[in-house]
Amino acid sequence: MFTGIVEEQGTILVTHTDMDRDNTITIQCKTALEGTRIGDSISVAGVCLTVTHLTEDTFSVGLSPETLRRTNLGVRKVGDKVNLERALTYGGRMGGHYVQGHVDGVGHITDIRYEGESKFITVTPPTEMLKYIVMKGYIAVDGVSLTVAALDDTSFGIAMIAHTQEVVTMGSQQVGEPVNLEVDIIAKYVERISSAWGEHHARIN
Repeated sequence: MFTGIVEEQGTILVTHTDMDRDNTITIQCKTALEGTRIGDSISVAGVCLTVTHLTEDTFSVGLSPETLRRTNLGVRKVGDKVNLERALTYGGRMGGHYVQGHVDGVGHITDIRYEGESKFITVTPPTEMLKYIVMKGYIAVDGVSLTVAALDDTSFGIAMIAHTQEVVTMGSQQVGEPVNLEVDIIAKYVERISSAWGEHHARIN
């Protein structure tokens, strides 16, 4: 479990994602390595991945074909920056919202406009995800816990202050770039419970 509060941006040093061999990414970083051991979970661009190898300044993670299909990690290149967050520890501060690192789909940045030093970024998600997104609700974008500031039938918007632009990858991303999206898990639980209740109610009537 994660909070969506990015600890640092790591740099991809090595990537093998051709689907015909063991798929791995090696990332150079500093903060995310503190206390990290092989087998630990780290959120990489919002994807919960298991550390398979460590050096003094890098870690490696394995990528299954399913991960490559459902996230934007398959198109990441050597030199790209990725948001990193270690898993939440018991008693740790909860600054964002509960993020599982289980990406629901890949959206695309469709508009960026400046509002003073802030940026207002519009993202178009897969259509099937829109029902889980609500105004002023939470959404994780490339692993960053953000508040929905605008919503219509095809897209949502988020406001990003200058500080956030400096510490997460979205601050430098451009229109057209893909982003990993994870909706608030509470929305999915509510839908599941409501659906089960509706089916039960239909059977007894």
